[in-house]
This record gives sequence, structure tokens and C-alpha cells, in this order.
Amino acid sequence: MLHILVHMATSRDEAMTSEQLAGFVHTNAVVIRRAFAGLREAGIVASARGHGGGWQLAKAPETISLAEICTALGESLLPFGTEPEAPGCLVEQAVIGALDEFRRDAEKLLAEKLSRVSLADIAATVGPNMHLTGAHSHAS
Repeated sequence: MLHILVHMATSRDEAMTSEQLAGFVHTNAVVIRRAFAGLREAGIVASARGHGGGWQLAKAPETISLAEICTALGESLLPFGTEPEAPGCLVEQAVIGALDEFRRDAEKLLAEKLSRVSLADIAATVGPNMHLTGAHSHAS
């Protein structure tokens, strides 16, 4: 979703349809609409129906932090969770006990750092109107 939000930040004045946004990440428009539900509830994006309608950022990209986006999406950027897979297993309880405090500390540190980076900060590194040309310069 961050990929799509950066595209939106580079063209703040025009609404984009779910289909257009889905094209940036090679997915279906339904996936975009589902994912944007949490972003809409958090006041990050807004939609308008009808001719010329579509999705837009609901506020300035400078005011949208990466931490806010993660929270709105209900996602963690950490590669592991500590939810039990085999409740009652003493080995699993020991592993979770060892990792849970580390996970909480890591999430807190990550959220703190993400709160200092805005959507505009990332958009500034790719330049304006990047989506209009369809050009994607991905590092190899």
C-alpha cells in the first residue's frame, strides 16, 4: 500500500480509480478497495463517486507518517509473530517468552522511527508525476 500511497502523493490534485491504483502494483481493484477501508477510517484517504471520482489523499502527505499508515492497515513490519500455534506446548511457551519482550521492544522502536518519516519524504525521493509516465525505476 505504501507504493500506491506514494503515487498518490506525487499527484495530489487528481483522483485515481481503484483500477488505476491496482495497475501500479499489478493486482485487482478489489484488493485496493479492501485495503483502503482501514486507510479511509484513519482519515488517510478519501473517495468520491461519479465522473472524475476516485481515491485521493485526505490530508497533506507531509502530515501522514509511515507509523500512521502501518497502524491504519493493522500490519506489523516485523517478520515474526508470537501468537501460539500449539497452545499448551511448554517448548512453544518458552520460545514465546524469550521472544515476546524482544518483539515488543522492536515494534516500539520501529513505530518511533516510522513516525518521523512522512509520505512526502518518500515521494520527494521519486519526483513529481512519476505515475503519469508509468516509469518505475526499481533498483536491481
